[in-house]
Amino acid sequence: MGALQARRFGRWMLWSPRMASTHDLVTQNFAKLPVGVVCVTDVQFKGRGRSKNVWESPPGCLMFSFTSQMNDARKLPLMQYVVCLAMTEAIKDLCCAKGLPELDVGIKWPNDLYLKGLKVGGILCTSSYEPKVYNICTGIGLNVDNEKPTTCLNAALQELKANSPRLKREDVLASFFNKFEILFDIFSNQGFQALEEQYYNSWLHSGQRVVVQDAHEGQSVNSVVTIKGLTPSGYLYAVGEDGKSYELHPDGNSFDFFTGLVRRKIDA
Repeated sequence: MGALQARRFGRWMLWSPRMASTHDLVTQNFAKLPVGVVCVTDVQFKGRGRSKNVWESPPGCLMFSFTSQMNDARKLPLMQYVVCLAMTEAIKDLCCAKGLPELDVGIKWPNDLYLKGLKVGGILCTSSYEPKVYNICTGIGLNVDNEKPTTCLNAALQELKANSPRLKREDVLASFFNKFEILFDIFSNQGFQALEEQYYNSWLHSGQRVVVQDAHEGQSVNSVVTIKGLTPSGYLYAVGEDGKSYELHPDGNSFDFFTGLVRRKIDA
């Protein structure tokens, strides 16, 4: 691994050239593993995503899962946002340290990473409870070096600067844990509010207008709202054309979370 400075995360590593799912291995053996351990593979053929989506990840992707713990259940839904932020910041830090052009990787709510309008990564956080603590398994897939079927970090670097040195997966991994450990400590001690401004600088949705669905007298009615940020519970905070505030929830049936959003009024 590259210049790993984190003291708790990424210090222990499990690696295999091919594995069904790093996430499954970690979650099924959580009690046997030290907190902060990371499981990495080169090829994953039963990767996990939201809504039980499964896919195969080819060579060239950085695929890993790691463990953490948290005591406050109210913070659990926000953990995925901290992870997304840590990865976008880690990529920027790594490019800067190597004198490379900055890659403008953005966060698509709730847990996807986008570059030039195309998905390059995704995050999955799951948790289980034991007395007084929540065990969290976080899985990340990031397309570093395989430009098909969409794009990858190194392809974008080559477009910005011909013959640019290529990012290595192990360097991205080390940079991620260096950044995550700092952000996780802030999040644990001060809450997500301490990271919100930084998060909004990387996400793609401020001022975005989306169509949401309301049930009215048994009928589905579409209306337009403008996204302003996140609610304390981690859903989208939006303002309607009527000036009222709403919390937006996905309907759970669509792969695209911005299709079929359902709103719940949060003020009178």
